[in-house]
Amino acid sequence: MSLVLGIDPGTATTGYGFVRHHNDDSLEAIDYGVISTPAKMPAHKRLVSIYEQLNELLHIHHPERCAVEKLFFQRNVTTAIAVGQARGVVMLGLAQAGLDPAEYTPNEIKLAVSGYGGAGKRQVQEMVRMMLNLDKIPRPDDAADALAVAITHIHTKRYE
Repeated sequence: MSLVLGIDPGTATTGYGFVRHHNDDSLEAIDYGVISTPAKMPAHKRLVSIYEQLNELLHIHHPERCAVEKLFFQRNVTTAIAVGQARGVVMLGLAQAGLDPAEYTPNEIKLAVSGYGGAGKRQVQEMVRMMLNLDKIPRPDDAADALAVAITHIHTKRYE
């Protein structure tokens, strides 16, 4: 049995999802949501806020393993840089907590969760709901995406 943290990094919202992998191979959502920062907050303060909120979650849950969505090509360079900065702060926080984060591309996550690398967002979210035996699709989307990252890590590490 282990607790895995999945993270979908972003500056405005960073999704997180803690999934427990039981010995019988069942999965359980322990906690999920988003780390939010106000749009008008200066960039450096947003990064500090992400870091502090992540550390609080790590202190509460103590995951054994973690995974982060890789920054994939973005058309908007400004957005890509901001997401990259948030991702760097997340990676720092995880490393300081003694965790060695795995990284997965969006297509790897879609493939691991839905069986198809070109799956749509709604299809992946519905698979997350079913795999975690939830009544509804997790909201907001960033939280569902983070749970998908955790599930991907569980499924990937099972075969290594």
